[in-house]
Amino acid sequence: MEENKSIGSSQKNTGMAVVAYILFFIPLLTEAKNDPFVKYHVKQGLVLFIGYVIETIIAGMPFIWFLSSLLGLALFVLFIIGVMNALNGKQEPLPIIGGLAENFKF
Repeated sequence: MEENKSIGSSQKNTGMAVVAYILFFIPLLTEAKNDPFVKYHVKQGLVLFIGYVIETIIAGMPFIWFLSSLLGLALFVLFIIGVMNALNGKQEPLPIIGGLAENFKF
């Protein structure tokens, strides 16, 4: 019985970890905010969000808007990697930007 309980709570936290990549702040509004696994992915999601904000700013600049396309594609790939890590129960930093997430304290 205890195994099933841990599997159920693991699935819930995995779901919240995935949500962290879509809207990073949602898990912080639930009881999942105390789970280190979810916090880890919230931080990764926050870094991705900041990247998307930077990409949006670059998109509005003349002559370098093409960088926005490249950055957007790179961020989308990192998003997919992050979601796959969360679904597989891994706590691996995202390539290139994942180390920045450790600077955030929740």
